[in-house]
Amino acid sequence: MTETVQEIRAFNRFYTNLIGALDYSRHLHAPYTLTESRVLYELARSPRTDAADLRTELSLDSGYLSRLLAKFEKDGLVERAPSEKDTRRRRVTLTTHGRGTAELLDERSRDSVASLLSTVPHEDRTRLAEAMRDIREIFSDARHRPPRREDVLLREPNPGDLGWMVQRNAALYTAEYGWNADYEGLVARIVADFAEDHDPHLERVWIAELDGRQVGCVMCVRDEAPGAARLRLLLVEPGARGLGIGDRLVGACVGFARGAGYRETVLWTNDVLASARRIYQRHGFVLVDEKPHRSFGADLVGQDWRLDLLGTQE
Repeated sequence: MTETVQEIRAFNRFYTNLIGALDYSRHLHAPYTLTESRVLYELARSPRTDAADLRTELSLDSGYLSRLLAKFEKDGLVERAPSEKDTRRRRVTLTTHGRGTAELLDERSRDSVASLLSTVPHEDRTRLAEAMRDIREIFSDARHRPPRREDVLLREPNPGDLGWMVQRNAALYTAEYGWNADYEGLVARIVADFAEDHDPHLERVWIAELDGRQVGCVMCVRDEAPGAARLRLLLVEPGARGLGIGDRLVGACVGFARGAGYRETVLWTNDVLASARRIYQRHGFVLVDEKPHRSFGADLVGQDWRLDLLGTQE
């Protein structure tokens, strides 16, 4: 992932410099900015002429677009009127002057690209066009398709990930269960203890990553009982649930504990966390004790679960 990110950023810098140099040397968009030219191009080429559609298509701030269209209207480039289909929307159309301006800008752009291509050997032009088409299709598919299980990566924490674990645990448990800052304090201590002193052969954290962002985590640490590993801080972001991330995180923790020579894995949770309990049960954890308690500003039922690593195999 890191290598891909760096390659994309390098390409962005190269392409931005290339297009910027073309624009500067040929004054492609004068007297308009690049964004203004994009709006004129969209109005000339697209059947979507409502202001709301323009805003969505070009990812523009509504206030900025409104000011831009007002400028165009003052310059005689566009006309605005209530939409015939929905009077709450504003239809935007090019005037004759506006259409001529859009065509001039488009002609300049075509000539500029043709000039750029003249420096590329003929045999490479088809390869260049195909590569650009592939980039468009890949990113277009990624933006519109739902996330897939195979897109999720489990990795070791990067700088900042441990802080993210504290922040997201606190935010999610407050939002979903109303827990107070006591829980954030508990998580902060657990994470700080791991960061300051852990044995990488016996203790580990996993971060689940999807499309370059953290969507889950879990921790395996030594328990006070000899030969026992403790599973802690299992979390999956709401928007990433349903992809089996919790199962994979627990499976990674159990597999690591078994490989490290622990005889059992234990965990403590609360009965309100029903989805997490189902994951633990699927991996063979057994409830060994439960009792009510008052913690994190709520009345809860705490539960201790145990998995015998010597008598079970994943």
